[in-house]
Amino acid sequence: MFETFKHLSRLAAGLLLSVGVAHAAGKPAELRLDYAYYSPPSLVLKKFGWLEEDLKADGVPVKWVLSQGSNRALEFLNSGSVDFGSTAGLAAVLSKANGNPIKSVYVYSRPEWTALVVPKDSPIKSVKDLKGRKVAATKGTDPFLFLLRSLHQEGLSKSDVEILALQHADGRSALEQGRVDAWAGLDPLMAGSEVQAGSKLLYRNVGYNTYGFLNTSERFANEHPDYVKRVIAAYEKARKWIVANPEETAKLVAEEAKLPLEVAKLQLSRNDFSKPVPGAEHIEALKAAAPILVEEDLVRKGTDVGAVVGALVDPSHARAVIK
Repeated sequence: MFETFKHLSRLAAGLLLSVGVAHAAGKPAELRLDYAYYSPPSLVLKKFGWLEEDLKADGVPVKWVLSQGSNRALEFLNSGSVDFGSTAGLAAVLSKANGNPIKSVYVYSRPEWTALVVPKDSPIKSVKDLKGRKVAATKGTDPFLFLLRSLHQEGLSKSDVEILALQHADGRSALEQGRVDAWAGLDPLMAGSEVQAGSKLLYRNVGYNTYGFLNTSERFANEHPDYVKRVIAAYEKARKWIVANPEETAKLVAEEAKLPLEVAKLQLSRNDFSKPVPGAEHIEALKAAAPILVEEDLVRKGTDVGAVVGALVDPSHARAVIK
């Protein structure tokens, strides 16, 4: 009798497991992605509706949510309000190190999208001159981490400046209104400030700009790997369209982000769309950037940031799609 009961229990457990796997492998109720003015492929994809077309037969609707910075995209991913979020690489490492269960599955661009910006008539001539000054930056984003690395290079730390934690658009406004001495800028707002307000780039370093990553949650990647690949395939279509149509891309970005065409062209000129598959060079760049997270106490003491990078970057989905 007891053996029969055990057998039935095993059967029931197996049935529940198979039902669970079938459910997990099924389609999502909807697909929720962010779009961001710093991610031109997301704007192209949203504009043309290619993902909506692809998922129409599955009956899976697509929902778009605006991210105003990596910090917002990461908050959306952490709260489960989007399935895919567009961020800078180092911002994703910081978030992962602090417990956000995400995977970076695609590189949407290699940008120089951040620099330190000062007003056109600023007396500030170098990063060292920022000591004791007010600097606007959005915490948890590439521009914020760019600021910290730039200060460290000159023997300064974040305590040597007064950082005003403002979202990117508010940082630009604060700079142009004279409420801060400098701003850790982000394109296209940075390009807009250069063109429209004559703002100057105080310090540039393309090596301190980390890649633009498309991230998903570990849960979504585990439950819907086929849909991760379909999103990457759609992003690939957008990337190839951008490479083939630079003028049309600039017009589209200008229209979507409500920017002058000249600003959109400047933003796009600082993006490289040639290497979409996450790989060794991206991992090495993030590992090289990671010490700032430890040095500035942005992650818990003893965190193995190299291991965090390894757990974050997952090229398997992109490799399966991009030949």
